[in-house]
Amino acid sequence: MNVENFINKVEQKHPGEQEYLQAVREVLESIEDVYNDNPQFEAAGILERLVEPDRILTFKVSWLNDEGDTHVNLGYRIQFNNAIGPYKGGLRFHPSVTLSILKFLGFEQIFKNSLTTLPLGGGKGGSDFDPKGKSNAEIMRFCQSFMLELWHIIGPDTDVPAGDIGVGGREIGYLYGMYKKLAREHTGVLTGKGRSWGGSLIRPEATGFGNVYFAKEMLATKGESFKNKIVAVSGFGNVAWGAVQKATELGGKVVTLSGPDGYIYDPQGVSGEKIDFMLELRATNDDVVKPYADRFPEAEFHAGKRPWEVKADIALPCATQNELNEEDAEMLIKNNCFCVSEGANMPCTPEAIEVFHKNKILFAPGKAANAGGVATSGLEMSQNAMKMSWSRKEVDDKLHQIMKDIHEACVEHGTVDDYVDYVKGANIAGFLKVANAMLDQGVI
Repeated sequence: MNVENFINKVEQKHPGEQEYLQAVREVLESIEDVYNDNPQFEAAGILERLVEPDRILTFKVSWLNDEGDTHVNLGYRIQFNNAIGPYKGGLRFHPSVTLSILKFLGFEQIFKNSLTTLPLGGGKGGSDFDPKGKSNAEIMRFCQSFMLELWHIIGPDTDVPAGDIGVGGREIGYLYGMYKKLAREHTGVLTGKGRSWGGSLIRPEATGFGNVYFAKEMLATKGESFKNKIVAVSGFGNVAWGAVQKATELGGKVVTLSGPDGYIYDPQGVSGEKIDFMLELRATNDDVVKPYADRFPEAEFHAGKRPWEVKADIALPCATQNELNEEDAEMLIKNNCFCVSEGANMPCTPEAIEVFHKNKILFAPGKAANAGGVATSGLEMSQNAMKMSWSRKEVDDKLHQIMKDIHEACVEHGTVDDYVDYVKGANIAGFLKVANAMLDQGVI
């Protein structure tokens, strides 16, 4: 397999899908040697089958606003690969949603879910619907209309969606209520559910917690920890919220948060009531962080900028894809940052990752470092199947162990000349499990 030749063939089939092609290239560059060393993979067409989703459902979602006006959005569900378990991946409601973005997310999800050690396949879905500024009744009507099209292809042993950007507990509730009415069953078909009807403790915080746990393992390889370290975080949603909580708990000082409007710098650290205020900000449905600086005068607001210019020891990008570019990476290195752990999906551009590798700093890709969210979704599925609920400590301990296991797999497959290439390690470990399962199951 030659990476460039293969990418060219994929691009001919899927022209213009830049995010998806970027994700495919990253994986192929990491696994090229392993793939070529195992001719059985090529004989079975593993890559050709792996880069194409099993199926894509595209549908219109018609709904009425509070004034009685009709609106139409596009809905999607991509079932990418179920070699090791039922399709698993979030639903994203955001105006930026396109087929390319969902395909990149679904492709990444295959390897992320494989790394968790849980039996979960890869999928993704969502809509270009914007929950911002909508009333609860409007969001309910949209979710019900969305589920009318989705319900017949999902199920607890078939495809288990979760939340993502724009889909939190409220949306999962409306979606689940409609599914339950249509399917006439009360099962674990969605994760991120409310605690009183099948949800798991720490699920909202899990991606952020897992990201910090993974960074903790990386730091330990250098004899370091979060204690007394300055931490830069982007975003202010659930992932950032969980990361801030856990980084602070481990002794770090988080000094930044960000949104589309800019970033805040809080030299005193985001802790205590300030962490609670992150939830208040999110609850407003406004994608802005400036109110933080209005509430806490010691914080500075920097309009239209990203937090990577701030001096920090550890960076946790937790906002969205391609938010940290080459220039940002150079700035982090200049300010002596020595650890970057992706909380979002593919937040660092390929050029930024190249800067991190060139400078031999600790760098964790999202498919490994942010797998805590889907791992805890898997734990929620287990609790649903057993009709029981674990304590907060039980879930947190299991999550911590899963992140340690993912770290070990990355080190095993990614160590080159005493430097751990976590991107390579994550891709190889995730790929081998899926590829071998596909071999065992034949060409289907």
